[in-house]
Amino acid sequence: MPALLVSHQFNARYGGDLLAAATRSGVDVELLVLPSDPEARTADSTAARAEIAYFSSDIFPHHAKQFFSATRKAPALKWMQVFNAGVDHPVFATVLERGVRLTTSSGTAAEPIAQTAIAGLLMLARNFPHWIKGQRERTWSPLATTDFPRDLRGQTMLVYGLGAIGVEIARLARLLGLKIIGVRRSSTAVECVDEMHTPAELPALLARCDWLALACPLTNETRGMVDAALLAKLPRGARLINISRGEVVDEPALIAALQSGQLGGAYLDVFAQEPLPAASPLWDLPNVIVTPHNSNASDGNDARVNVLFLDNLLRFAKSEPLINEVSKP
Repeated sequence: MPALLVSHQFNARYGGDLLAAATRSGVDVELLVLPSDPEARTADSTAARAEIAYFSSDIFPHHAKQFFSATRKAPALKWMQVFNAGVDHPVFATVLERGVRLTTSSGTAAEPIAQTAIAGLLMLARNFPHWIKGQRERTWSPLATTDFPRDLRGQTMLVYGLGAIGVEIARLARLLGLKIIGVRRSSTAVECVDEMHTPAELPALLARCDWLALACPLTNETRGMVDAALLAKLPRGARLINISRGEVVDEPALIAALQSGQLGGAYLDVFAQEPLPAASPLWDLPNVIVTPHNSNASDGNDARVNVLFLDNLLRFAKSEPLINEVSKP
């Protein structure tokens, strides 16, 4: 019977349902529960028995130190499932270096993230910042005819990264009438993408793009990828959407491009430093929409992640391939 390390909150809300579902599938699991006090240490004898650890959403951020302290004391740990999609934090590299298998919940929040990205696109495309400013100032400020926004239909969006999130952004944008250029390593066609290209082709594609949407993971290749030279290749007034990682973009170059008008606007959910410092010009730029790395916010996320985790738990018990397993670098 595998021993599974979970948070106090997860156990209280979902533990019984998880055990019942596993039992119905012929798998018996023992739950090892972290203390409810985030400052409390997990007993060494408890941690030593853990074979599986579930990094559920309630653990981050307040119980994260407690969780990883317990897993470091778990010599029998064989597999860790995380609620999130990105595992670029050094703590996950340490997990892999120990030989522990690591799986993500990639794809479970694709719909809310893509919907938030498209909401940012629509706000910029329809010039909502102008109307919101008027509302805050209690000023009746209709757009002048000369400032009317362009129709979205017929514009072009380049989506860099076509995982579940990128594909959903592309699908929704195409429904709005945009032409979609997709960029990823694989050349396999995607139904909602009009053109497929490789990362090496990115600079040559940008001159055709009204929108650049970043939905890629942070890797050695993507870190700092969107720099001043790349931004200069976009048509003047193009817009940027970033729901990937802040470090994919050279932030000073981004700010300069927004201030100069080279970029006509940006929706940003991620930043080089988080929380975004109060002194950052991004807070006050009129053509920028800022959200606090929260584009995935949805009360349906936990249910979707738990379904994926249960699927993987049954696979693990039966020695079957795991979904979303991360390869060791």
